Amino acid sequence: MSEAPLLQAQDLRKSFGGLRALDGVGFDLWPGEVLAVVGESGSGKSTLLRCLAGHLAPDFGIVRYATRHEGVVDVIALPEPRRRWLARTEWGFVHQNPRDGLRLGVTAGGNIGEPLMAVGARHFGAIRAVATDWLRRVEIDPARIDDGPRAFSGGMQQRLQIACNLVSAPRLVFMDEPTGGLDVSVQARLLDLIRGLVADLGLSVVLVTHDLGVARLLAHRMLVMRGGRVVETGLTDQVLEDPQHAYTQLLVASILPS
Repeated sequence: MSEAPLLQAQDLRKSFGGLRALDGVGFDLWPGEVLAVVGESGSGKSTLLRCLAGHLAPDFGIVRYATRHEGVVDVIALPEPRRRWLARTEWGFVHQNPRDGLRLGVTAGGNIGEPLMAVGARHFGAIRAVATDWLRRVEIDPARIDDGPRAFSGGMQQRLQIACNLVSAPRLVFMDEPTGGLDVSVQARLLDLIRGLVADLGLSVVLVTHDLGVARLLAHRMLVMRGGRVVETGLTDQVLEDPQHAYTQLLVASILPS
C-alpha cells in the first residue's frame, strides 16, 4: 500500500432534527483497499457515504482526498463545480437502485458514453467502441448497445450502472448496497463481477451494506456502525471470526450463524 491514505474522514457529525446520524466518525482508506461499512438500518452508514461523496454536507468534520494532480483536497470545502469535476473524473457512485444512476431515456451505449463525453471525448466511433467493450466486461451482450435500460432486468441494469461508473477510470468508487433487491443467484453473479473488476482495476471502494456475506466476499476491512458511531473496526475476517463488541457479536450471530 501507499504511505498516504487516499481518503480520510475525521470526526464527521451529522444530525437531522434531534437524530444524530453521525457522531464522530473517522477512518483512513488506502489505495486499492475495499472498506465495508456495515450495520442495521438507521446506523448511519448511508449518511456517511453521502457525506464522503459530497452529496450531503456534514455539520462538522473533515473529508480529505488525495487527487491525481492537485494533491490532497478538503472535499467539504471544495467549490461545487470542482467537486462535480472530481466526481466525474476520479470517483464513481453505484446506487442501490440502478435507475438512480442511469438515464432511462438513453441507450445502454449512450449511458456508458456520456461520462466519456463529460471529460472531453468527441469521436463517436471511439466512444461506441469503448461502450461495446464495457458491455462485454460487465457481461451484457454488446448487441444490446442500442437498447434502453428499461428493457434490461434489474441485474443487467446494475451491471450497466457499474460500467457507467468505471468507464472513466475512477480511483475511488462509493457503493451503496450494490446487490440489494436482487435475487440470490443474480446477486452471486454480480458480486463475482464486482470483485473481479475491483481487483483488475486496483480500485479503492467504500461499500455500504447490511449483508455481512457481501462484506466478507468483497472487503479487506470493515467498520461496524451503530447509532451513528463506529463501534468496531478491523480486518474483515478478524471482525467476523472474532467480534469484540457486543453489537458486532449480535450481528454475526444473527446473520452469519455457525
